[in-house]
Amino acid sequence: MIGKIFVNLPVRDLDKSMTFFKAIGFSFNPQFTDKTAACMVMSDDIYAMLLTHPKIKQFTKKQVADAHETTEVLTALSVESKAKVHEMADAATRAGGKEAREPQDYGFMFGRSFEDPDGHIWEVFWMDPAHVQKG
Repeated sequence: MIGKIFVNLPVRDLDKSMTFFKAIGFSFNPQFTDKTAACMVMSDDIYAMLLTHPKIKQFTKKQVADAHETTEVLTALSVESKAKVHEMADAATRAGGKEAREPQDYGFMFGRSFEDPDGHIWEVFWMDPAHVQKG
């Protein structure tokens, strides 16, 4: 069983990215944060390491993708209510992000997507627990 997940994301301006993600409700672990990387805490078991381009190049020989031009990953975050979906997505746009697509409403599931300042797409969604239990 996997214990925790650390998603590593390249960012051009670490301070700008940290300011953006603080504005939508995330915190940072100072123990794993410096001028080249920041450990963003999304939950007790989910983290994103925001890495400057020179820092991420220490871990890969591949070219760093420009998320404004290509999509390598869509990060989906489950929240407890439709209201929380709106709260997070609205905070993201106020903080400088932009809507990635129109809201998706399937009745039992609702979601919105936004791009962060580096173009990474984040999908925030709520799913009706009663629907999940039905199978």
